Amino acid sequence: MIPTEDASARKRDIEEKLRQEQETLSFIRESLEKSDQLTKNMVSILSSFESRLMQLENSIIPVHKQTENLQRLQDNVDKTLSCLDHVISYYHVAKDTEKIIKEGPAGRLEEYLNCMAKIQKAVEYFQDNNPDSPELNRVKFLFEKGKESLESEFRNLLTRNSKPVPPVVILDLIAADEEIETTDEVLLEHLPENILQDLICISGWLVDYGRNLDFMNVYYQIRSNQLDRSIKGLKEHFRKNSSSSGILYSPAMQNKRKDTPSKKAIKRPGKEDIMDSEIDSYIHCISAFVKLAQSEYQLLTEIIPEHHQKRTFDSLIQEALDSLMVEGENIVSTARRAIMRHDYSAVLNIFPILKHLKLMKQEFDQVLQGTAASTKNKLPVLITSMETTGAKALEEFADSIKNDPDKEYNMPKDGTVHELTSNAILFLQQLLYFQETASAMLASQVLGDTYHIPLDPREIGTSSSSYNSEFNRRLLSNYICKILGNLQLNLHSKAKVYEDTALGAVFLLNNFNYILKSLEKSELIQLVAVSQKHPDKAYKSHIEEQLQTYQRSWLKVTTPLTEGNLPAFQPGTKLKDKERQAIKDRFKAFNDGLEELCKIQKSWAIPDKEQRDKIRRAQKENVTVAYRVFWQRYSNVPFTKNVEKYIKYRVEQVEEMIEKLFDTSA
Repeated sequence: MIPTEDASARKRDIEEKLRQEQETLSFIRESLEKSDQLTKNMVSILSSFESRLMQLENSIIPVHKQTENLQRLQDNVDKTLSCLDHVISYYHVAKDTEKIIKEGPAGRLEEYLNCMAKIQKAVEYFQDNNPDSPELNRVKFLFEKGKESLESEFRNLLTRNSKPVPPVVILDLIAADEEIETTDEVLLEHLPENILQDLICISGWLVDYGRNLDFMNVYYQIRSNQLDRSIKGLKEHFRKNSSSSGILYSPAMQNKRKDTPSKKAIKRPGKEDIMDSEIDSYIHCISAFVKLAQSEYQLLTEIIPEHHQKRTFDSLIQEALDSLMVEGENIVSTARRAIMRHDYSAVLNIFPILKHLKLMKQEFDQVLQGTAASTKNKLPVLITSMETTGAKALEEFADSIKNDPDKEYNMPKDGTVHELTSNAILFLQQLLYFQETASAMLASQVLGDTYHIPLDPREIGTSSSSYNSEFNRRLLSNYICKILGNLQLNLHSKAKVYEDTALGAVFLLNNFNYILKSLEKSELIQLVAVSQKHPDKAYKSHIEEQLQTYQRSWLKVTTPLTEGNLPAFQPGTKLKDKERQAIKDRFKAFNDGLEELCKIQKSWAIPDKEQRDKIRRAQKENVTVAYRVFWQRYSNVPFTKNVEKYIKYRVEQVEEMIEKLFDTSA
């Protein structure tokens, strides 16, 4: 059972909560009534606003439409006025631009081109809208006048600012290209930058608006003249400096190639330095043409439209290229005439040029890429001409060595080295500087069959370049062996001209020794060894053979001393008259033979000190040994009362006499 106080308290709580709920319900009811009233008021207001908005719209829309029509009319008026101003402006173009057009574009190209743009537009307008207007003729006249002025300005700018490249700059350009380690690029500035930009602008306008390509002819004519003058200036530089400063190195000699051992100047038999200078000059001009042509093409691509660049460049280089090709053919013609005169050393002028042309051919082809076929073929034609002429000279030189006549007046009186030998060796030594060039000459004429070289199918191609280096080396080796073989046969024939066999032997000894020493001092010995084993032993054998032939000339001196049937002498025994006479005859024969040979052979020559000393030692040994034995045996024998008449020389004196052999000053 719940206590009374608790029940009362609980009742009060419930009644309090009920009261609060009733108050809340009353508040909600009042709020709903207010909300309904507000909603009614809002609906009323919106209804009123809608009504007013409809009234306003009905009033504004007609006004808006009217205003829109007025705006459209205003725009049409403005456009009409603008078009009228634009049309009227075309009628003022001639007047506004005439003074500037007449004065020309010099010094104000941008302003001038702006005027030309206005005139161009005026011409187009009148042609389209009023072709009968006199204004059309006026603006047309100004346009043509302006175009002529632009063409004239193009010519003047190019003429005034195009100058030949100085020789020293060209040489620096070539040298920079050849120096492998260089990092500084030598750049040519043919035209000042501002002038170049003006030319580019004029060129672009003439192509786009002038519809005139005549300026391209002007361009190539002016630049062609400068290119030609640059190369001629380089030639003149060489001509002036050849006598005072010596021979300048050629690019072919400077280039570190395996067939170029050094920068050493090439010697040519019978040719002066001036010829070397002309060849070096031509070689430099070939390099100069390539470098300058490359530079000209770079310049041309900035000024001339792309579709016309190759044709314009082809025309631009023709004068300088033709001049070089003609000069090259003149060198070939000179060599041919010399070959006809049997002056085969002239072909040596072709070697450095041909070598350099082949080295430069790839660059040539790159520079001439896109030019006409006739232009591209000029260098290959010259190369072929040089190869053919060179190969013919090489072959005829070999024949000339074999067939050089045996003329007595042409033989050295002292038995020294023949001019044919020295010239032949000197000629062969030149081939060392141009081994690849010479072997290519031989290969180009298919001389393999001539020299009986077995051909490996892998070594044969459609051109000389397809022969590998080993085949070319064997080809050149066989050629050199042929020259040496022909020379050896000819020398043997020439030696027979001498009446004295001993002098003929000295002649052959000197020539064979000269050949051997020359081969050993150069790479020729290695080249010969490619085809002939131990060539040094062969020549040493020939030299020894001639030495023995020479020594037989002294038998007339030694034989009387060594022959049998000499009188036997017993001390205290009186010699018979026959025995005394025999001793006298032996001494006399020795004395006469010794004096005769020493007198004759003193004027003979053995230039090589080693060989000269060797022969003297051998003769002293052979003669003095026999003479000493004979002298010791009979010098104290009373075979004559006039001892000084027969015993004229002591052993030491005989040695001294032999020591003076081959010495004209003795």
